[in-house]
Order: sequence, then C-alpha cells, then structure tokens
Amino acid sequence: MATAATITGLDVVDVRFPTSRFLDGSDAMNPDPDYSAAYVVLRTDGDRADGSPLDGHALAFTIGRGNDVQVAAIRALEHHVVGRDVDELAADLGGLARGLARDSQFRWLGPEKGIAHMALGAVVNAAWDLASRRAELPLWRFLVEMTPEQIVALVDFRHISDALSPDQALDLLRAAAPGRAARLADLETNGYPAYTTGAGWLGYDDAKLERLAAEAAARGYRQVKLKVGADPAADERRLRIARGAIGPDVGLAVDANQIWDVDEAIARVNALAHHDLAWIEEPTSPDDVLGHARIRAGVSPVPVATGEHMHNRVMAKQFLQAGALDVLQIDAARVGGVNENLAMLLLAAAFGVRVCPHAGGVGLCEMVQHLSFFDAVAVSGTTEGRMIEHVDHLHEHFVDPVTVVDGRYLLPTGHGLNGRMHQESIDRHRFPDGAEWRAGGAS
Repeated sequence: MATAATITGLDVVDVRFPTSRFLDGSDAMNPDPDYSAAYVVLRTDGDRADGSPLDGHALAFTIGRGNDVQVAAIRALEHHVVGRDVDELAADLGGLARGLARDSQFRWLGPEKGIAHMALGAVVNAAWDLASRRAELPLWRFLVEMTPEQIVALVDFRHISDALSPDQALDLLRAAAPGRAARLADLETNGYPAYTTGAGWLGYDDAKLERLAAEAAARGYRQVKLKVGADPAADERRLRIARGAIGPDVGLAVDANQIWDVDEAIARVNALAHHDLAWIEEPTSPDDVLGHARIRAGVSPVPVATGEHMHNRVMAKQFLQAGALDVLQIDAARVGGVNENLAMLLLAAAFGVRVCPHAGGVGLCEMVQHLSFFDAVAVSGTTEGRMIEHVDHLHEHFVDPVTVVDGRYLLPTGHGLNGRMHQESIDRHRFPDGAEWRAGGAS
C-alpha cells in the first residue's frame, strides 16, 4: 500500500503519432488521422510500497489537430484535483466525477459532451489509475473487489433514473453475484474475445487488405471489421476480397464512420448484406437516435452498432429506449471516465444489449479492456456475443501494453488503468518539438 500523499500537480502533454503517413486509422470521414493523446499525469508527493512514484496516468484520444485544444481543456480542471489528499480522493471517486461534471462554468462548454467532457473523463480516469495503482491492483480487479453498493455510489443517476434507478442497478449487480468466481476463473484461463480493425482501414490497397485479413483469421480473430462508405463499387469489391480471405466462419463487420444520411445508409447496407455482415457500425450521425432506429428497422437482420462518439450516459439511455442499436460500443476516453462507463454498462445490462467496446486509437485498447473484464465478472456476467476491438499498433509506447493471443485479450496484471506511456515515447512524439515532428510530420 502507498504512503499518505497529496496531489501536487497535473501535467498534460500533447502527444501525436504520425499514423497518417501509412494511412493507419483511415476511414470515410477521417482520411488522414494522426493518432494522438492529450496525456495526463496526476503527480503526488508520495511513493508506492515498492518505492516507485505514486501517480496516475490517462489520456483523451484525438486524431491530430485539435489536440492542443483538448490539452487546454484538461488544464482548466487542474484546480479540482491539485492539493487534494490521495486517500480521500480514492475513497470518493464518485464524488470527484460528479463534482467535475457539475462545475457550472466549465460544463457550459458542453454540457457533458465534446472536448469539455473528454477533458473531465481524462482527469477522472487518471484519478482511477492513481487509486488502483495505490491499491496495487489492475483497475478491473479494483472494481471487482467493490461491493454492489460501492459500485452504485460511483454512478451519477441524474437524467437516467427514468430508465435505471439506483435500486434497479443494485438488483442487477446482486443478481450477477452468483458464479463470479467461476467466470473469473474462465477469464483467467481463456481471456476475452477480440476482433480486429487492423486489416480494414479505408486507405489500404486491395493486396494489403487481403493479406492482413487472412493473417487476422489465421491469428484466431473471430471477427474482422472493414471501413466502408466511400465508393459503393469499392465497398463491394473490398468486402468480397475480405470474405474470400477470412472464409465463411469468421465474422465480417463494416463501419461507415457516420458518413451516410439515413435513407442512404439503409440502401448501402442492404446492398452489402449478402456478405453476411456481423454489424453495421455508425451508419449515420452519432447524435441521430431516431435515425439509427430507422436504419435498424430498415437493415434488419444486420445488427446496428454505435457508441464511440456517444456523448454521455443520457444518449446511451435514449438509444436503448428507442431500440436504436443492437450493440453498444463504449469508449474509455469519450465520456466522463470510468464512472460514466459504469453507468452505460449497467444501462446495457438493464436493456439486455451486448457491449463491444470501441478501441481503435492510441491507448484505448489498454484502458477499455478493464471495463469489459469487470462487466463479464460483475455486471452482464457473460462474454457471449461480446468482443473488444483490437488495433495492433502503438502498443509498444505503453508500460503495460495489452496482450492478445489467439484472438483473445488476456487479463491485464499491471497495476492501474494501463494508460501509462514510456517517457521516451512521450519525449519523441511530443508536438511540435519532439524528434518525430522535427523530422517532419503530418499534423
């Protein structure tokens, strides 16, 4: 256990990786992304039991320009955490999240959406990393060891209690208690299913797509996802190539990244449905709840997946109430941190909807895996039909990178949220003065 400590500083660094050079991450709406992190460190004056610094690490994910704005938003929250006692903070992470979300002057920039809410989430996640590193536990285990009452106390039920009350959430968590030990043992042995997007970026040529899709199937992934939404003929050709490479028994999902209007989405998905689609992801604007509901009805039985740009728990509630999705895709860095993602996991469980997290970005795989492992043990109690997105790049920059073997995430054992980056990676990719950018980058 760590020594008593106080938070002495909040550091934020603009870190960008020039992924646009090879079109990694490219899709219909984002043709040239540079995967980037507004990287947060909560510094304290304490040490852990092993003598290492007691601090907390997290990030907000962006795709290049605008990361500087994200950094500035995070810095604007410094006064909420600097000077606070670490023990008191760790004992009331629900209060921290609610306090940040209810800062009236700051939330006016949102409220509870966009850059302001992502900034809040980065600070909250850094506090969770700090608390779980202080306890010398991986975050998923830190959560699993909490009681149902403690979990419910972490969630802000304001604006969602018409769909899920604290008592209903408590009932869900208590109902999941039987069999927890057996489910954990299974996860320790078999891990959590993954799917890959790494083969299907829109900027990849056909030969690269075919090679990477075949490699993904050979490596044990049971689902591959392709970006679509540019030229209809190209979409048809690329799906035909991918299906030929992975065979009939591997799932093939598609992601339009918001590019279509509602009627166009219905027509385009139905034209591709003969490829036996595992789902259509973000077929239209991520804010259009009723549009997604129309699309879901119009493309059935192809499932609709969305959530990586879902602003907050209120939108999650509305999508679920409207029957507008089949798969909820939470994101570790989009909403208000661990607390709000717990609310979304509980909402999904209440509505019987499966959760397959978005993790297509730097650090997202490392962080969101903890939420899925916790969900499988303590909330939904299952991995059936569920999987975590995996993109096989940039993990080398993290101290505790994800481990995926035979298409399955292995339980993380490193302490904390696993969003901590190597200092040399930060220094090299700091924008605009890091060595990688002095050598000439795209942002």
